[in-house]
Amino acid sequence: MNILPNNMRFGAGQPVKRLEDQRLLTGKGQFIDDKAEDGALWLYVLRSPHAYAKIVSIDAAAAREIAGVQAIYTGADLVADDVGTIPTLAIFKRPDGKPMTVPPRRLLAHEVVRFTGEAVAAVVATSRTIAQEAAEAIAVDYEVLQAVTDPVKALEPGAPVVWAEAPDNIVAAMSYGDAAKVEEAFSSAAHKVSLDITSQRLVPSAMEPRSTIAEIEKKTGRLLLHVQSQTPASTRDVLAEAVLKRPKESVRVLVGDIGGGFGQKTNLYPEDGIVAYAATKLAKKIRWRAERTDEFVGGTHGRDLTSTAEFALDAKGRVLAYRVRSIGATGAYSSGAANIIPLVLGPFVQTGVYDLPLVHFEVKTVMTHTAPVGAYRGAGRPEAVFIVERLFDTAARQIGIDPRAIRKANYIKPAQLPYTNAVGQVYDSGAFAHMLERASKLADWDGFNARKREAKKRGMLYGRGLTSYIEWTGGRAHTEKVSLHATSEGRVILHSGTMAMGQGLQTTYTQMISDTLGIPLDKIDVVQGDTDLATGFGSVGSRSLFVGGTAVAVSSNDLITKAREKASNLLETAVEDIEYRDGVLTVVGTDRRISLFEIAGKERQAKLSVDSEGEVDGPSWPNGTHVCEVEIDPETGISRVVRYTTVDDVGVAVNPMLVAGQIHGGVAQGIGQALYENVAYDADGQLLTATYQDYCIPRADDVPPIVVTLDDSAPCRTNPLGAKGCGESGAIGGPPCVTNGVMDALFELGITNLQTPLTPEKVWQAISEAKAAKAKASA
Repeated sequence: MNILPNNMRFGAGQPVKRLEDQRLLTGKGQFIDDKAEDGALWLYVLRSPHAYAKIVSIDAAAAREIAGVQAIYTGADLVADDVGTIPTLAIFKRPDGKPMTVPPRRLLAHEVVRFTGEAVAAVVATSRTIAQEAAEAIAVDYEVLQAVTDPVKALEPGAPVVWAEAPDNIVAAMSYGDAAKVEEAFSSAAHKVSLDITSQRLVPSAMEPRSTIAEIEKKTGRLLLHVQSQTPASTRDVLAEAVLKRPKESVRVLVGDIGGGFGQKTNLYPEDGIVAYAATKLAKKIRWRAERTDEFVGGTHGRDLTSTAEFALDAKGRVLAYRVRSIGATGAYSSGAANIIPLVLGPFVQTGVYDLPLVHFEVKTVMTHTAPVGAYRGAGRPEAVFIVERLFDTAARQIGIDPRAIRKANYIKPAQLPYTNAVGQVYDSGAFAHMLERASKLADWDGFNARKREAKKRGMLYGRGLTSYIEWTGGRAHTEKVSLHATSEGRVILHSGTMAMGQGLQTTYTQMISDTLGIPLDKIDVVQGDTDLATGFGSVGSRSLFVGGTAVAVSSNDLITKAREKASNLLETAVEDIEYRDGVLTVVGTDRRISLFEIAGKERQAKLSVDSEGEVDGPSWPNGTHVCEVEIDPETGISRVVRYTTVDDVGVAVNPMLVAGQIHGGVAQGIGQALYENVAYDADGQLLTATYQDYCIPRADDVPPIVVTLDDSAPCRTNPLGAKGCGESGAIGGPPCVTNGVMDALFELGITNLQTPLTPEKVWQAISEAKAAKAKASA
């Protein structure tokens, strides 16, 4: 971890309004679709209408005759041209101990398609309309095969096989803990609690659909790729080295504004690769833009974890052992993180904020004939926390213990920190019982019964949800490089490899630099998304501020150090006698001074520059407690979240207002997961939820006022800022909190478990069946 001077301030705690918003809200954003056409050709992708089929033949003769068509590519063309495949991390083992194996992810399907929506051919034409018309004129002869879309059914004997080299459809498996000791604890436990739990498949819903432009730079012959990517450097490397098989230096990736990422825009997509390939083949600018349905059928999905979870508890509610068996779906292909998410990231936090040392976790990843599963806000941590929090609420009801009391009995105590959890992850800081106490008071816990009685008078069911969550952040990349420049024009410029996609990084980085250098905010420029200027790890796993921000802090200090050295030479005095303050370097006790920007003017290229690296000791562990109240209309089954309170530990918050905004957004997505959102395939692999007419996301009036309180009583110890990640917290705490609230409201009817999403139809049906069963029992 970097050690920084004690007098460095970093602008912590200042709710500066987002600097990005002025241009974004006035139509001056730099999104890909804003770029001028400049004679670009358009690419359109023809997708498979079948979930599993052999490609018998592709006849593009009629399409080639359409005026304006410039080129048509098929998978066979790309194979003949030695175009590579998109790699995955094959780092796990199958249950038999052999290395994992997955089908190659090609830019265009070759010989076989494995999910509805897989790209089969690409047409390049003078307009998007012509490209689409030509694509629809291509005749593809398919031999349709039986598909499997349910990961549980994919494990059954005789199930359709996605990839012949994995005849059981299992990609990989991992286990944690001691099965024998857990079984022994269960055999003598006073209480046993079991739940079947599903975190259903979701579609990330960014405001801006994916889009790509590729062109050959005339002066240099380099390939320029304009793309939406949270990780520009790795996008460049995969495209260059794995797909196009050329030096990575010959490719420059440029990323402007991104209208939402949520993890979905982390990897190189086949569409990005085929656009780049077409640009190199035709030496023309090529552009592609997804329609919303393209995102549903061709983009990565999130979640899709099916689990059976069990607690063994003593008479007082102390958990003696914890057992989970999970199946994580990867879809037809493995994206970069498809296996890491359920096999590693979920287990990292599966014990939550609780002292549960005796565990046994078994996880398998399974292929199905569906769109690939990838990172989506939280990536494994929402699924894992959902399991333990649902189980704690169920245990509390079964045993007859207050949901707060059972959590207090199992919390990690302050004296146990730093705490090593059951899978070897070290929590450096936290005050978990304290967070619960604060949230209880702020949520008016004691006033709940009165609100419940009032709701009952109106014929409503009323429940309360509680969740204590924790998150692992960092993306397993604990260093980040930046460069910082002071120019003779009086500006400070930061080049960073992290990537803004709505988090407000321009604002927080600018705050930090301004506060440390004493330079006005409007004199600072933050430049991201250009692999010629910075090639850091990027923005995944809520790492941007606590890792990337550490690099910014280091660079500010490095620039001051370098400026003092330059000033000592120019002012002919010892470095120790040079004082820096607000952009001016002064010889102590004299009026001899020189400004930072005057020094820059004497440097080569008229700028003073430093290249710096920030390093943290490990991940950060943001955590908190969420409390919500839910009202259900038993006549319609409609559930509404009417109150929502959070207390969140993000360590030291550089900009509390931006943190609160991140938590708001995450909670909104959590409400969507709990109540509305669900990807549905039919038995033949057809996507039934391919538009927002069929796939429901929360509207503004579905999200209640969310009261966010930040607690900085336990700053992070793994980085010099004391900061913890915050971008995914709301999406981790939100789903179990809302689900627990709905189940609390339904418990009085004898309803103990429903799978999300808790749609009106599902809730109404459960209520109707419960009432019918009660009537039958009393007859």
